[in-house]
Amino acid sequence: MSEEILMNITPMESRVALVENGVLQEIYVERSRSRGIVGNIYKGKVVRVLPGMQAAFVDIGLERAAFIHASEISPRQEKHNDDVQERPIYELVHEGQSLVVQVTKDPLGTKGARLTTHISIPARYLVHMPKNNHVGISLRIEDVEERERLRELVESCLKTPEGETCGGGFILRTAAEGIGADEIGADILFLRRLWESVEENIKQSKAPANVYEDLPLHLRTMRDLVNPDIERIRVDSKETFEKVSKFVKKLVPEIDGRVEYYSGERPIFDLFGVEDEINKALSRKVQLKSGGYLILDQTEAMTTIDVNTGAFVGHRNLEETIYKTNLEAAVAIARQLRLRNLGGIIIIDFIDMEDTEHQRQVQRAFEKAMEQDHAKTNFTGVSELGLVEMTRKRTRESLENVLCESCPTCQGRGTLKSAETVCYEIFREILRAERAYDGDGYMVLASEAVIDRLLEEESNNVADLGEFIKKPIRFQVESIYTQEQFDVVLV
Repeated sequence: MSEEILMNITPMESRVALVENGVLQEIYVERSRSRGIVGNIYKGKVVRVLPGMQAAFVDIGLERAAFIHASEISPRQEKHNDDVQERPIYELVHEGQSLVVQVTKDPLGTKGARLTTHISIPARYLVHMPKNNHVGISLRIEDVEERERLRELVESCLKTPEGETCGGGFILRTAAEGIGADEIGADILFLRRLWESVEENIKQSKAPANVYEDLPLHLRTMRDLVNPDIERIRVDSKETFEKVSKFVKKLVPEIDGRVEYYSGERPIFDLFGVEDEINKALSRKVQLKSGGYLILDQTEAMTTIDVNTGAFVGHRNLEETIYKTNLEAAVAIARQLRLRNLGGIIIIDFIDMEDTEHQRQVQRAFEKAMEQDHAKTNFTGVSELGLVEMTRKRTRESLENVLCESCPTCQGRGTLKSAETVCYEIFREILRAERAYDGDGYMVLASEAVIDRLLEEESNNVADLGEFIKKPIRFQVESIYTQEQFDVVLV
């Protein structure tokens, strides 16, 4: 598989695209005015404890208080007769208490950030957990011998000259596969020094305060997304190119030489078709090559995806047509979830298949396509209604939420009242005004579409209404009014 990373950097905005075999798979956007805060560490202040929810709200200096559940507060559990039980929230924190927390989810919509006290700081190969003594290994490293080798490497690096084990736990990341003791040791030293500086910030800061901020997008990309399969990293900013090159030489030397400065006249995202793909990813409809299509609807509660055969009629029979469309859709859906960064509950309505083997093949194809996803996913199988239900971990805003806002005309509904409906609302408003006020006539201010309908299709109704109230009704087009807006004025 051929993989490239493209970086488009401006002072206002950084964008990173992950391209596999020439096709855009993931897009990351970070704006200087609204940088994500996942991974940041804060010294917060507990402002409210909610025993009924086993949770608390913590002020970390943002517009909205952040949320933390009892399960995310250490020490969180105690044993009773060999059963592990969660301690009540009021035993763990109290209002006014200072608490060192890390953000696990950005504020999304009307919800505040999600927090944990289980601090973890990532480096290239390791994640440091200062308040834990556990050594873990990424599940993506599947080779049993390699897992054992890496565990022994870390444990040996943690031993002091006296044979004692240093404090703090570590998790080996996927990128650690195949590396040696020097790299492990360098990462451990770097992470320990970094945590010492964070601890110093915590001591000197008064809550609420930010005591550690994660790397900017272009450097996070090098830390988290780069792997041996990456063939090339192109950066269109000279300054950022130099920073990335320096970072690579120090922490990812195995890909040194693959970072390139792009100085072409055409914008880098235009050259590789990324801009077009981003625009397509904001559409409800996704066209499949066969002629079928997907409809994606994103709501606050969940995302639903509907698969349709569309213009695809197949060559054999209906069942074969449906099977082929569903197979193509399975791969397309996996890509769309990554590209749009859709998270939470996701319901997929594949076209109904009678053949159980076809059902298994489509589900297997979908799960295989999802293996490339960096986000944690969980499948609950096919429901009784034939729907595929899954969850995908959401840590940052979806692409739509980052780039778009609700339509001020329809308020996010996606539909408008028809001109006919608005006309009848105007008639009712005139009758209401007639009962309440005493005027010589009425002036209706509305959009051009509504006024046109009142003067044409509804002209008989307007005449009947004028005769009924025995007063003149006049009309005026207001170009700045939306189709749903109108005013009835006494004249």
